[in-house]
Amino acid sequence: MTANGNNEPVYLTRERLVELEKDLHDLKRNGRKAVAQKIADARGHGDLSENAEYDAAKEEQQHLELRISKLEVTLSRAKLIEAKDLPNDKVYILSRVKMKDLKTKDEFEYLLVSPEEANFEANKISVTSPIGKALLGKTKGETVDIKVPAGELKYYILDINR
Repeated sequence: MTANGNNEPVYLTRERLVELEKDLHDLKRNGRKAVAQKIADARGHGDLSENAEYDAAKEEQQHLELRISKLEVTLSRAKLIEAKDLPNDKVYILSRVKMKDLKTKDEFEYLLVSPEEANFEANKISVTSPIGKALLGKTKGETVDIKVPAGELKYYILDINR
């Protein structure tokens, strides 16, 4: 069992896998070194029982170790996915879906990704989000009704790409 309570695979693109591996390496190598230096500096200031700088450095160390642990768990469960290995007939993870909002007539495009890769500003939405769940399995030309916290959205799928 993992830190988040399951052993489910974490589907990642090669780009995101490399990014997480670099982050982990940097945290272990540079992050730990920097925090150790802060702790050593704070120790040099005398009595640890009333040393706020020491307490802050130790708390930073705990946060760093938690981030390292979470990254290790994620990477241990990582399964590499490639868009070229998935069919293009329906919306799947790594599908780029071009849609039209039937209310506003706006057109936009989302890339469906794993929760670990979601980034709304980059138009990457999680397959576990309300929009992502509603789109999975749909085909070009379908209308999709999506219940979101703000109400209901109605989209028309214009195109699906990899």
